Amino acid sequence: MAGFIAIHALHLAGLPGETEAWLAASALYLLGCLAVALLMRRGYPHDRLGGCNVVTLLRGALVCALLPPLHASGTAGWAVAAVGGTALALDGVDGWLARRSGLASGFGARFDMEVDAALALVLALHALADGVVGAEVLLLGLIRYAFLVAGWLRPWLRAPLPQRFRRKLVCVVQLTVLVALQLPVMPPEAAIWATRAVAVALLWSFATDIRWLARHRG
Repeated sequence: MAGFIAIHALHLAGLPGETEAWLAASALYLLGCLAVALLMRRGYPHDRLGGCNVVTLLRGALVCALLPPLHASGTAGWAVAAVGGTALALDGVDGWLARRSGLASGFGARFDMEVDAALALVLALHALADGVVGAEVLLLGLIRYAFLVAGWLRPWLRAPLPQRFRRKLVCVVQLTVLVALQLPVMPPEAAIWATRAVAVALLWSFATDIRWLARHRG
């Protein structure tokens, strides 16, 4: 419910987009909620949703709310940055709530990760639509999904990875830069170099994980 309220509130607040696009974003959010509910029945070890998952669902709603303004990204930079920044700021809240309430789980961590990936992809599409940076910005939004596709082709890539602070740090930097790319005051040269630097960091982080998986495959 909080997610639908957030989407509706952002629409009424003037975030650009056709009414049909906002209805589609709401429908997409509903489908996402249904998918989460089905997956929770199979892989969630607790008997209550908890504030942590509510926050993650709210972050998912903010990601969906960024879809309607895509066609008007040139005029929505500040608003997109504000919504994206809010979704990023809430990234640490759901994990903290999960630990405090004793509801931490592998499901919750994966849920949070996939919302991060969706946020990165939508922000990368906005940055590309604005035209300040080139198609290389899509690497920042697609690399997670490329890794998932590779896992379908090579099952050993789907093995669990050990927790690493490096991975979380690179993710935060990735999303921070993507939010900054939405700001109209961002100098074009700085935007290009920031994009390339984050792309290198992401490739290094994923290559490190792939190397670890290759060494430990059965």
